[in-house]
Formats: sequence, structure tokens, C-alpha cells
Amino acid sequence: MHLVTVVPAFLIGTFLLLNRKGTSKHRALGKVYMLLMLSTAFITLFMTAQIGPTLLNHFGFIHLFSFVVLYSVPAAFFAARKKDYTTHQYNMIGVYVGGILIAGGFAFAPGRLLHTWLF
Repeated sequence: MHLVTVVPAFLIGTFLLLNRKGTSKHRALGKVYMLLMLSTAFITLFMTAQIGPTLLNHFGFIHLFSFVVLYSVPAAFFAARKKDYTTHQYNMIGVYVGGILIAGGFAFAPGRLLHTWLF
């Protein structure tokens, strides 16, 4: 389920970052992207950390990205509703860079499932 939500989120997020902001397409795809990222973050909370130290024998450092996404997506949504586009932009770039690029990079580390599948 994690890959089912994060792969389209990566594609939509990339499209949103590279194209014009504020259009009806941006707003519609942005809502889909936000829902996908919230789903992804929620799903990852049920995935046990496989590498490094854990808290409660479950949560690892990578779960910090999940909590950041769960905070930042609603913060970005409400900022956009208030027309605070700077805060919206800051949060959404943070979600993309931290929640997809950095966390995704860690997902390909040796010992992780994606690394095993690909290499």
C-alpha cells in the first residue's frame, strides 16, 4: 500500500513543483497530492523500522518524516486557504523534499526492502 500511494505522490508532486501555481489544475492535483501524502505517512506508521535503533521496538528515525508530513500537509492546506502562499510553499516543498526525496533515498539503503528488490 505504501508504494501505491507514494509513487503517484512523487509523480504529481514533481508535476506541481515544475508547473504554474494557482491554476485550477494545481489546486485539484494539489488536493490529490495532499491526500496521497497523508495516506503514505499514515501507512508508514504501521511499518516497523528495519534498520537502526527503534522506539517501542517499532519506530525508527525514518518515522520522523511521517510525523513531519502529518503536520506539514494540514499546515500547508490551511495556509493556502488563508492565502498565506509563502507558508504553503514552505510546507509543501518540505513535504516533497523530506517526505519523498530524503525518506525515499533512505528507503533504498542496504538492508531495506526496496534495496533488496532493486539490487
